[in-house]
Amino acid sequence: MKKKGIADSTDAGKPVYVFTLYITGNTPNSIRAINNLQAICETHIPGQYKLEVIDVHQQPALAQQEQIIALPLLIKKFPLPERKLIGDLSDTEKVLRILNLSF
Repeated sequence: MKKKGIADSTDAGKPVYVFTLYITGNTPNSIRAINNLQAICETHIPGQYKLEVIDVHQQPALAQQEQIIALPLLIKKFPLPERKLIGDLSDTEKVLRILNLSF
């Protein structure tokens, strides 16, 4: 699922962040992770991100390909380096630090 309204590129040479979030259906942790990530992105990098949400129950091959062992799992694919973060993403400061989003 692509995040609606996110541009492929941005003005002023700012990078477009590419995220993949692996979840397990409509569980409370999955819903929190989606909501927390969207809030973080809209606050810190509005219009500068693409978010793909993958439900591992619906697409188990993708989960196997990434060798996922815990969920929810967020992967920042771009800009490099790739980063992975497990959990519901409720610790905003930790998410910003690990994903290198604090400016």
